[in-house]
Amino acid sequence: MNFSYNHLFTFTEAVFKSIGCPDDDATLATETLLSADLRGVDSHGVARLVGYVRLWEAGRINPAPRVGVTYETPSTAVVDGDGGLGLVVGPKAMQVAIEKARQVGTGWVSVRNSNHFGIAGYHAMKALAHDMIGMAMTNASPLVAPTYSLDRLLGTNPIAVAVPAGEQPDFVLDMATTTAANGKLEIAQRKNIPIPEGWAQDAEGTGSTDPNAVKNGGALLPLGGATGSHKGYGLGAVVDIFSAVLSGANYGPWVPPFVAFLQPPADPVGQGIGHFFGAMRVDAFRPADEFKAHMDNWITTFRNARATEGQHVLIPGDPERETAAKRLLEGINLLDPVVRDLETVGAKFGIKL
Repeated sequence: MNFSYNHLFTFTEAVFKSIGCPDDDATLATETLLSADLRGVDSHGVARLVGYVRLWEAGRINPAPRVGVTYETPSTAVVDGDGGLGLVVGPKAMQVAIEKARQVGTGWVSVRNSNHFGIAGYHAMKALAHDMIGMAMTNASPLVAPTYSLDRLLGTNPIAVAVPAGEQPDFVLDMATTTAANGKLEIAQRKNIPIPEGWAQDAEGTGSTDPNAVKNGGALLPLGGATGSHKGYGLGAVVDIFSAVLSGANYGPWVPPFVAFLQPPADPVGQGIGHFFGAMRVDAFRPADEFKAHMDNWITTFRNARATEGQHVLIPGDPERETAAKRLLEGINLLDPVVRDLETVGAKFGIKL
């Protein structure tokens, strides 16, 4: 079923207000969440709204958090999310990084006591309007087996980097440190289709194309596949350390699960989920106009590279940007199971989808 962006925005904002989010936070959470649907990352958009509501019902999300800085230097800070929606905590923490970069050139913020924050790219892109390079990462529920492991010890732990350009569209990298994000398995489950080889292993450590392999005791696989998974494992580990060991959030197998029917570990090593944000003022390194002119040249050079037959070379962010423009015009198509979930959530609060 197809919905306009504005229609989904109004519905989602009303749901967030219904669980107790202040008006400004409800608007911010909605903008953050729907940025995923606009950019084609359907696994992290309104499909997750029911999950946030269930976490709230389980008492694991504070709808009206007092997000604040608990420790800081001129260029760094630790932000406590007070158990709030990561969709709200993340943008507020990124703003702290931007303000520090405005003052001293760079800003680095590690976050604890938060929850799932949507797509990493949204947060990194907030720096672009300020002629800054933005970075965002977060740890997540342990669904990933390190290289040679049967145990799930890491999350999909995404990394995003946004770099401003001049005449060319901005460079925006947003990637999981696994071969595929867990949300893509969820989509495959809804469609009842097999997943590609290299995405997951079963409980015995054998590669599997079953979209329910992780549900049945298996694990997602780090980026790099059969011969290079140590690289994805290393990147995911860095995200976990920066986001959680540095901030005081839970890390590794202690990260609380996103699904409400699973209880968080009984022996936490920190508070909530952790994030890490960075902002770097371009003119702290060279004049911004000069830098952006060279970024234009970089982008043009790569875009014009000779390509294999029937293909063309993309710049990170191209597919998402094109999808956003199309969906703003044509609407966002939601799978039937997602529509049913939204109708159920709306019915809880008397909000008609």
